[in-house]
Amino acid sequence: MSTTPDSAVRAYLATHREAFLDDLTEWLRIPSVSADPERAGDVRRSAEWLAAKLTDTGFTTSEIWETGGLPAVFAEWPSQDPSAPTVLVYGHHDVQPAAREDGWHTDPFAPQTIDGKLYARGAADDKGQVFFHTLGVRAHLAATGRTAPAVNLKLLIEGEEESGSPNFPALIEKHADRLACDAVIVSDTGMWSRDTPTVCTGMRGLTDCQIDLYGPDQDIHSGSFGGAVPNPATEAARLAAALHDTDRRVAVPGFYDGVIELTDRERELFAELPFDEDEWLRTAHSHAPLGEAGSTTLERIWARPTAEVNGIGGGYQGPGGKTIVPSTAQLKLSFRLVAGQDAAAVQQAVRDWVAAHLPAGIRHEITFWGATRPCLTPLDHPALQSVVRAMGRAFGQQIRFTREGGSGPAADLQDVLGVPVLFLGISVPSDGWHAPNEKVELDLLMKGVETAAHLWGDLAETWRPA
Repeated sequence: MSTTPDSAVRAYLATHREAFLDDLTEWLRIPSVSADPERAGDVRRSAEWLAAKLTDTGFTTSEIWETGGLPAVFAEWPSQDPSAPTVLVYGHHDVQPAAREDGWHTDPFAPQTIDGKLYARGAADDKGQVFFHTLGVRAHLAATGRTAPAVNLKLLIEGEEESGSPNFPALIEKHADRLACDAVIVSDTGMWSRDTPTVCTGMRGLTDCQIDLYGPDQDIHSGSFGGAVPNPATEAARLAAALHDTDRRVAVPGFYDGVIELTDRERELFAELPFDEDEWLRTAHSHAPLGEAGSTTLERIWARPTAEVNGIGGGYQGPGGKTIVPSTAQLKLSFRLVAGQDAAAVQQAVRDWVAAHLPAGIRHEITFWGATRPCLTPLDHPALQSVVRAMGRAFGQQIRFTREGGSGPAADLQDVLGVPVLFLGISVPSDGWHAPNEKVELDLLMKGVETAAHLWGDLAETWRPA
């Protein structure tokens, strides 16, 4: 366990908190909206601001890395211990679009602190959670008397995460040697709640597709020809209906190949969380839970693979009736993947399944839009235990475990760099990511700083990767 004194860390934070928040507020004023081409200059300005601030923090290297789109920031601060582990922190400096007329109570790019909460686009997602590492490493140094971190510390802060990270895989492949590390810390995540601090241990992967079905060469009369020729809209509906069996399991042969099942201990840890299914349903704007038999709601959204019909269409959609057999139909599907599944194998299984289900006279095309691999960190991994201990010291209570049901670029880092991905975030669900009035709670933000201050020493003292 790290010997970094808790009191020394907190004393440093108390002295430097206001200057830290002033700097963060300045950064939040930059409208670095990656989805808006007119804001490309602001995204670059955000990268330049961060690179300069990391130099001021003490990082010996701070660079802007160009991509095929918007720039990322890389920084490095080597340890003086040649055997120290190397840790890469990932986050992003771009933000979602925001405007006052969307329902914001304040200007989204004029940060305001109200009742201990800092309101601004990017306050939680993800500038606040990136920036707490700057004060955290300084507190780590001040509390231990070091002049360099206990670990070899690297940062990679992306500029296109909110636009789907289109250039991120190529970026990390190009710079894989510079990014080489023993573990990745992703600070673009959150906790269960302010009263139940948690560490995420995995994210699901994703692959999605469109299936285009072609029947008659044109729309034809349903009286003259209906019931005697294949109807692509009917076949789209039949595919959608065949996607799951009666237990709501995905019925594509081979879909579950390689799935790493939950252990009994993981099920117990999920069950320890204060989950209110009625409240969750209200958040989901839904009226009843439904999913794979034999799994709880949390298991379904975190640790089980799924298939969803995202859209289905074909034929006449206007007012009144039009008695035709349509010539075309479309089906859009998405598949969330868990550890052990291979996206390419799933894609091939879906292709084979579709081909086997369609009758003669229906031609089809399937377009997959790439894939994101799942990632999972074993509960007993020593680096994960360091994160848990560091958070426990900051929060003064037991840290529990979650997973994420969504998908993100973390798996790209895992695949290219070949190291475990760990998650360290302090945001809570009420922070309103992507929504009006996004905020970060300042006391939790400082807990993130404390966690980072303790983490580097703990990793260096308890883990020497092979």
